[in-house]
Amino acid sequence: MEASPQSRIGILGGTFNPVHIGHLILAQSALEAFDLEKVLFIPCGTPPHKETAGLIGAEHRLSMVEAALEGDFRFEALDIEIKRGGVSYAVETVAQLRERYRDADLLFIIGSDTLPELHLWKDIRTLLTLCRFACFLRPGFDVQSFLPEDLRLEPALARTVLENLTAARQIDISSTEIRYRIAEGLNIRYLVPREVEMYIAEHRLYE
Repeated sequence: MEASPQSRIGILGGTFNPVHIGHLILAQSALEAFDLEKVLFIPCGTPPHKETAGLIGAEHRLSMVEAALEGDFRFEALDIEIKRGGVSYAVETVAQLRERYRDADLLFIIGSDTLPELHLWKDIRTLLTLCRFACFLRPGFDVQSFLPEDLRLEPALARTVLENLTAARQIDISSTEIRYRIAEGLNIRYLVPREVEMYIAEHRLYE
């Protein structure tokens, strides 16, 4: 479905291994801060900058995202990286989305912990011509000491990345912590949506 002219659409990619409350709150913060029409959740196939040990199958990660988003028209799960296969690069994903949403203002949602490694992303300069970045401050990130030159990009590109640096609710939840708790037999209620908790239990994931 084509987006209406001038609409703003957020893009939230990740392993979602598993998706948790922090992801949903980040998406809601982005939706409110940038007046987005919706946020697209895009589970990756193979992540380019993360270890894949402990990464469960893409079909499970996608199903958990779909379960978490069910009934919320503001959020949508897309399987384009999973269908594409191979290593999931943001520039290729956004290029596909640009074809689908030709007239939309696309905002790629990241956390501030991603900033120091942006220069390592594939074709980051091309990516910045296809979308804008919506960057949210992570707990413990010292924005006062972070300088544009720390991005290791040309000054104009660095300014473009940092123009949408925004405070968000400080929710310190990680998928790593959730996987650890499951492996140790600890409760994960209130860390993930109830539907995700039930899916994990049903399929005996991360045990």
